[in-house]
Amino acid sequence: MSEQKVARNKAVYLTYSITDESGSVYEQYDMPIGYIHGGNSPLFEKIEAALEGHKVGDRVEVSLNPQEGFGERDPELSFTDDIDNVPPEYRRLGAEVEFQNERGESMQFRVSRIADGKLTVDANHPLAGQTVTFVVVVEHIRDATMDEIVSGLPADQSQQLH
Repeated sequence: MSEQKVARNKAVYLTYSITDESGSVYEQYDMPIGYIHGGNSPLFEKIEAALEGHKVGDRVEVSLNPQEGFGERDPELSFTDDIDNVPPEYRRLGAEVEFQNERGESMQFRVSRIADGKLTVDANHPLAGQTVTFVVVVEHIRDATMDEIVSGLPADQSQQLH
């Protein structure tokens, strides 16, 4: 039996890390996370393309510019207000708060700055506007079931990537 390679309709399990432009590790997953290669995959397109044809144990490094990754920063998704207008439970960096617009659509904001009596919340992804590097290691490959192909995730996988 030949060694399996990453290809369409394979369940692929990987570990990965994401580093920002300064080289700091933003996120690291050491427990394998699965996806179904091709079609309905949650991976960024460039990463999925780079994994094609690789086998278990392969390490793949991919840089994504903002358009390929987390997008450009949108200044309209950032708001600053007097800290006294903000409930105490949100007066810390990294606190998350959900706001609704007039159409009832919800968006998650994160407290990104506190200075000079002001607090800033931001709905941009923390890596928006940056070129990031993913280092991905292929941990396991198997044939996907039809249900898995439709859903885009292995049956034993409930966590989304990035």
